[in-house]
Amino acid sequence: MTPVVVLVGPPGSGKSTVGRLVADKRGLAFRDTDSDIEVAAGKTVSDIFIEDGEERFRELEAEAVRNALAQHDGVLALGGGAVINADVREQLHGHRVVFLDVGLAAASERVGFAQSRPLLVINPRAELKRLMNERRPHYESVATATVDTDERSAEDVTAEVLTLIEEGA
Repeated sequence: MTPVVVLVGPPGSGKSTVGRLVADKRGLAFRDTDSDIEVAAGKTVSDIFIEDGEERFRELEAEAVRNALAQHDGVLALGGGAVINADVREQLHGHRVVFLDVGLAAASERVGFAQSRPLLVINPRAELKRLMNERRPHYESVATATVDTDERSAEDVTAEVLTLIEEGA
């Protein structure tokens, strides 16, 4: 069993929105590893960061990715930072991985800097820019295809992802 497609990208790239749309259009299940982590831990991602720390969150995240890759045959969205873990990058090898790329302006607008994003609480725009720059090489290294989401509707991005799936990219 393997996901039809794995979506990666920074916060605000549209992983959850596009993932749900792709799943709906293909009649597949959608799964988000951040949701899996919250269920397993019995608390929100923000609470895990605050109470247990980022290191513990990343351990839970790597386990959630491993489980989802082995058990899920639909559309899978990974948390924005999952790719910083070398083990996660290795696990993604051989899977169809689409990097949903987004610029800082669009990501900032979409994220809205809600408190549900614990790494973006202090100086959110600067922190988002730093995270995006730091993670970009990892997104690119695991991606079998890249889709630019800037100034595009979720439906348009979904159509491109569906085309990539059909073409086997």
